[in-house]
Amino acid sequence: MSRTNFDTLLEAGCHFGHLKRKWNPAMAPYIFMERNGIHIIDLHKTVAKIDEAAEALKQIAKSGKKILFVATKKQAKQVVAEKAASVNMPYVIERWPGGMLTNFPTIRKAVKKMANIDKLTADGTYSNLSKREILQISRQRAKLEKNLGSISDLTRLPSALFVVDVLKEQIAVREANRLGIPVFAIVDTNSNPENVDFVIPANDDANKSVEIILEACCGAIAEGLEERKAEKVDTEAAGEGEAPKGRRRSTKARVEKSEEVETEAVAEEA
Repeated sequence: MSRTNFDTLLEAGCHFGHLKRKWNPAMAPYIFMERNGIHIIDLHKTVAKIDEAAEALKQIAKSGKKILFVATKKQAKQVVAEKAASVNMPYVIERWPGGMLTNFPTIRKAVKKMANIDKLTADGTYSNLSKREILQISRQRAKLEKNLGSISDLTRLPSALFVVDVLKEQIAVREANRLGIPVFAIVDTNSNPENVDFVIPANDDANKSVEIILEACCGAIAEGLEERKAEKVDTEAAGEGEAPKGRRRSTKARVEKSEEVETEAVAEEA
């Protein structure tokens, strides 16, 4: 069963590419035609590519790995934040911090700094500082929260990157390519799809277009997470079935141990 269909994508305006003169020739396989100087994307290919990407994302989520969503353009920021948060995945919507992937330990240090400020604020360490110092610290904390708050749970490198507009986020794509992290991306007719592992050809400027695609992909991620949870429950249930034998043995061992202690105590008294 397909996760989206031609009509839904058509209604959302996913087929509108850029002006013909702004096109990237590498996108030719995904272009259906040109109308009034604008390239029209072949939505049949978009439907197939969404399914392909969604299936791969589902498997990544099922294996318990993280997918980092990236979209710093104004019209996509809010929808990416909402969809990524709904499946508990990290996201970057402010500014891509250079070296976010290639210099990950430094980014982790900045995140830890944020946690430290919170800890010291909570235990009252900052209460005896001057107002000016407290203001400086809270400003620093707010800046860190704005840029890194959404990736504070990312303790290791993500297993995949989901990008909206590869032209705008080319630094992020380049870093992922360098580290061999697979890139999933909504690619418009003015972008180069060659550095993207899972290309979703579609309009990356319209809010509705981005939302429809993210809905399908995040729906697949949610399925992967559910399946992982169900498998975990099954494994635990199977483990519990064998537990009593182990428990009996440990109880027996405890009884034997206490008997040994009592025997030693009696011997000492004698």
